[in-house]
Amino acid sequence: MSDQSLNFHGIDVPPSLPESALFHVIPAPYENSVSYGTGTADGPQAILEASAQLELFDGRCIPADSGIHTAAPVDCAGSPPLVLSRIEAAVGRCLTLGKCPVLLGGEHTVTSGAIAALRKKHDRFGVIQFDAHADLRDSYQGSPFSHACVMRRVAEQGIPILQLGTRSYSLEEQRYRRDHAIPYYDAETIWRQGIDTVALPANFPDKVYLTFDVDGFDAAVMPATGTPVPGGLSWYQALWLIERIMAERVCIGFDVVEFAPLAGLHGAAFTAAQLTYAIMGYLVGSPLNRHYWRLPEPAPGP
Repeated sequence: MSDQSLNFHGIDVPPSLPESALFHVIPAPYENSVSYGTGTADGPQAILEASAQLELFDGRCIPADSGIHTAAPVDCAGSPPLVLSRIEAAVGRCLTLGKCPVLLGGEHTVTSGAIAALRKKHDRFGVIQFDAHADLRDSYQGSPFSHACVMRRVAEQGIPILQLGTRSYSLEEQRYRRDHAIPYYDAETIWRQGIDTVALPANFPDKVYLTFDVDGFDAAVMPATGTPVPGGLSWYQALWLIERIMAERVCIGFDVVEFAPLAGLHGAAFTAAQLTYAIMGYLVGSPLNRHYWRLPEPAPGP
């Protein structure tokens, strides 16, 4: 059972009022269509618990200085459309206040709820996906709401997508990427050629939403996920790509999904929490994003 009193970063960061916090952490413990390992419903609480062990200073600045508000977990009981409507409403409340949603899944399907809310707020934006899988199936195991279909649902709305770290997908999905000109950099390409060869398409929208499925990491970095795949991104490959994205595009929100905690492997929960805080840090450390979000210059480091 989720603990609604948990706050991201624990007692180190006094809970901020929704009106004053830049980051609104929204737990969405939804698990309905996982197709291998289970446990994503426990992911948000495990990330929140682990976040209490994070250092405030991330090596460059203190992201928490911009304020972190942790919302109550979304009620994830019921049909997929009903759950997604609740996630949409939770993200919508954050967007109404002009703040940055940080959605913690749950299976990857939760991203659809955030996208629905963002479409009502922003005329045009793209989605940058870190993932082992393309998630472009039309239906999987009889459901169009499967976690394996989430990016297909995004693409069908005409929202541009860039896929990073992919390495496990069906022929159907590869053909869909080709036929719809979806740009991607598979993990092997990134390993062989280096992250300096990764470039956002010139016509990619100025505003982006980041969706980070933790199986985008190599399984040695993140074993606690339902569908681990070898050969994924290293820790620093992922962070440096995020840093570049933040330098070139405005981030209007992000999610961390598909974390499925394993008993006794608390380091994996810490990794997911550290990733969440690192993305916050790259956002507030980006001059482009500070200007968009009207943030002051970060306090200088040592």
